[in-house]
Amino acid sequence: MRVIPRVLRRVQTVAQDAVGWRTVAAAKVGMKRIMNVARQKGAQAADALKTAYRDLVQLTETVVAQARQTVNAVTTAADDAAQRIARRLEARLPPVEQVIGQTTRRVLQGQAVPVPEQVVSLFEPHTAIRRKRKPGKPVAFGCLIWLNEVDGGIITRYQVLDGNLDEVAQVVLRVDAHIQSFGYPPALVTGDRGLQSAANERDLAQRKILQVVLPKPGKKSAKRIAHERQDWFVADRNWHAGIEGRISGLKRRHKPHRCRYHGDAGMQRRVGLGLLAHNLRVIARATA
Repeated sequence: MRVIPRVLRRVQTVAQDAVGWRTVAAAKVGMKRIMNVARQKGAQAADALKTAYRDLVQLTETVVAQARQTVNAVTTAADDAAQRIARRLEARLPPVEQVIGQTTRRVLQGQAVPVPEQVVSLFEPHTAIRRKRKPGKPVAFGCLIWLNEVDGGIITRYQVLDGNLDEVAQVVLRVDAHIQSFGYPPALVTGDRGLQSAANERDLAQRKILQVVLPKPGKKSAKRIAHERQDWFVADRNWHAGIEGRISGLKRRHKPHRCRYHGDAGMQRRVGLGLLAHNLRVIARATA
């Protein structure tokens, strides 16, 4: 509701019925109404929330219809600049229509919309929904970055994962990539508790990895508690805490959590440049 009227104002000389700021102001009022009602509970609040969403959807549909009329009018115009703006506007309309469809299905009809069919960004449609599965943590939007780090703080491999993939299934794949790069398995594999599974520990043991430090989440048996209290397990788990600190340092120093480029290639480039700078910094400190 901000993007489309902004583009329409630039082609007002071609289409005189472009949407003005009154429509944008009405959309802002509708959004504030949805946020206020969403904080309430009860059946009455649920009905009020549907009504607010329905009004906003109808308003957005009106704007999209007017934008379609503008695109048709500009297509027949001779002004090349106006046609370029119209093509930009036409590229924005399909994701907006998809947002209208998913909102209608999810909120008004009560249907579950699969994550791959959801659009959460008009400018970066590949953005995925990341649920941290932690109480009180909001839903994040972006891409999951997987890092392979070796002793000394050097990041040997990274990958920007596509979509909302299961992190547990990535452990063995990344260890195999490490073995392929270096020709032999690492002596230690460590990760946070979200990566632990019996299958992962079994597969890593088959690859002749001596120490696997993946703390088990939730309730533990007495045998598991004794296993995780061994001196080597505790020491390696404490060593893993330094990796978490480096990830925090990466975010502060090289800003991989905020991509300034566009598209999947831009995300890969942003992350890669930041990690390259990190490795150069680690090598410089070690050799200084």
